[in-house]
Amino acid sequence: MKLRRSILNAAGAVVLAALGATGRAAGAPASGGPSAGGVQARIEAEAQALAWADIERAVNAVYPALVRIQVVVEEGEEGRMQKRRATGSGTIISKDGYILTNHHVAGRATRITVRLANREELDAELVGSDALSDLAVLKIDPAARRDPSAPLPFARFGDSDRLKIGDPVLAMGCPAGLSQSVTKGIVANTTMIAPGGSAGLVLDGETVGELVRWIGHDAVIYPGNSGGPLVNLDGEIVGVNEIGIGSLGGAIPSNLAQSVAKELIAKGRVWRSWIGLEVQPLLKKMTNAHGILVADVLPDSPAQDAGLKPGDLVTVYGGTRVADTRAPEEVPLFNRLVLATPVGVPVTLQGVRDGQSMSWRLVTVTREPKRAREVEFKSWGLTVRDFTRVSALENQRTNLTGVLVDTVRPGGPCAECQPPLRRDDIVTKAGGWEILNVKAMDELTRQLTKGATEPRAVLITFERDAQELVTVAQIGPEPQDEKSARPAKAWLGVQTQVLTSEVARALQLEGRKGVRVTEVLPDSPAARAGVKVGDVFLKLDGQVIAASTPSDQELFENLIRAYKVGGAAELEGVRAGQPLKLTATLGRQPKSSVELPEYKDDRFEFTAREMSLGDRVEEKMTPDASGLRISTVQNGGWAALAGLSSGDILLAMDGQPVTTIGAFRETLLKFRETKPRRVVCFVKRGIHTFFTEIEPKW
Repeated sequence: MKLRRSILNAAGAVVLAALGATGRAAGAPASGGPSAGGVQARIEAEAQALAWADIERAVNAVYPALVRIQVVVEEGEEGRMQKRRATGSGTIISKDGYILTNHHVAGRATRITVRLANREELDAELVGSDALSDLAVLKIDPAARRDPSAPLPFARFGDSDRLKIGDPVLAMGCPAGLSQSVTKGIVANTTMIAPGGSAGLVLDGETVGELVRWIGHDAVIYPGNSGGPLVNLDGEIVGVNEIGIGSLGGAIPSNLAQSVAKELIAKGRVWRSWIGLEVQPLLKKMTNAHGILVADVLPDSPAQDAGLKPGDLVTVYGGTRVADTRAPEEVPLFNRLVLATPVGVPVTLQGVRDGQSMSWRLVTVTREPKRAREVEFKSWGLTVRDFTRVSALENQRTNLTGVLVDTVRPGGPCAECQPPLRRDDIVTKAGGWEILNVKAMDELTRQLTKGATEPRAVLITFERDAQELVTVAQIGPEPQDEKSARPAKAWLGVQTQVLTSEVARALQLEGRKGVRVTEVLPDSPAARAGVKVGDVFLKLDGQVIAASTPSDQELFENLIRAYKVGGAAELEGVRAGQPLKLTATLGRQPKSSVELPEYKDDRFEFTAREMSLGDRVEEKMTPDASGLRISTVQNGGWAALAGLSSGDILLAMDGQPVTTIGAFRETLLKFRETKPRRVVCFVKRGIHTFFTEIEPKW
């Protein structure tokens, strides 16, 4: 409440400043005095009350519709689709549960959870996303709420074209994943672009600044505010917060956001036109020119077919006069004319070439994304992309065949072959089959790996720059490591330290050699023979144990290993200063961690193995206690997102104790059939235990 009061007080100061600029109240004296002071006090009180009322009305209108968005997103990195958690903000914009946010918050999400203002958490699905405008629409099911009959709060859009510099605005969101919050500022700029007209924000290959001119404001926003609403004092959404440039926030205008949201809800995507024309502001020396300057005409485009050339001036597009474009801020206005044209519609452009009037007629085509979404091929160790019209042109290709290498997994099949594949290579053939696109590569991979238990050598043809190269990669399933049994070795079941000269002298055994017992493992031959910590062994079957320096640390263990399993070993030494003689029947050395069976699950993305005796001693667990040691966790995988780490002990899954690797494998395979939304893991880490949830994408 204290924070909110300070915000409202600041708002009152802004209103007062505005009142001071417009003049005194009617009838107020021109100079100071008791009556002037009373009028001024009354004005301040009225302005303060007005500010409180305005902000409270705006907050009450939108704040209940504000949501925190938690997502798991996937992006290609080092040959894998790496997962990470992220948070953002959004606004419910309809009573049936549609939510508006940013593409960069949820456009790549594979799992979405939203938290309402009343702290309810619900699953959400991605309805559609648009990278060019950086907008996305989600959907929650109101029937899944605690009280399905309760009306779902939603906010309404305002007219962003009516915003003026100096207008007060509120930025709402969930910064850094915190609960909902509100900050206040004023509009600083209604046509803000990236500094210097640079490329600015690029998302999935799309330059947002080609279309969007941001509403700049100084209401404080932080990471996590992305997707939250910018609100006027009428309680209307006038923008969608997206970026920060310097100390200013940037919001996508609500008029653009509302139109994109409507199309995403209706069609799942935004359909736009493309003509292959790249434009820029008029040059400074073009003082008498009008329209916009053609910078480039892309090959095989409607603009090229119509005869447009770099250096042409376009003054009219489809009957609409093109504003004289002398600054980068004005370029998006022309882009909007083109993008908003219905696909496949004939359009006439008018302009000037070398001082002569020109006219061009063309038919628009569908604007494809500049870059296709990447796809992972685990058996290749690659993420790859299809070509789009623009990405093919950028790679100087005359067609869309082949797949573009996006990232390569270090140590994977395509990184280990010679020559290795690398980013931006173009794979065109494999195993004698043409790879026309990602779908064809997927079908081929299924054929190559169907029924395979080990990788097979595949000849791959790929293009790099102007060369056509070939390489051979081992493509196929990653084999589970076979744990070969090691020869049986005798085992006593103790840990020892060398009886150095210093230790021997301190124990009044000066000049003697041997070892001192530091640990007796439970239920071991040593324990059954009565060995205790602190015992000193000087002889083994009458022979001196010649250990006297740190380099002799393994000598005693190697002497024991030379015996047969089941053989007897006579130990002579000292206990508490008194002579000691024991006979132990040696057992079989327990399997080490590298010999124990393990299972790697590629869906949950972690590997677990059975626990060794050393593990159980270290973790102070009884021999019959359930549990498997997690040996590896895939970086960015589902297990990693759930908080599992290598070294953890997995005690149970969905309430069922985890015992053997075989049972563990069967449990995970059953999950693939039942496809649970969440799998609860009970985990031991050090002296602590905790529950966590793995949420795989089935």
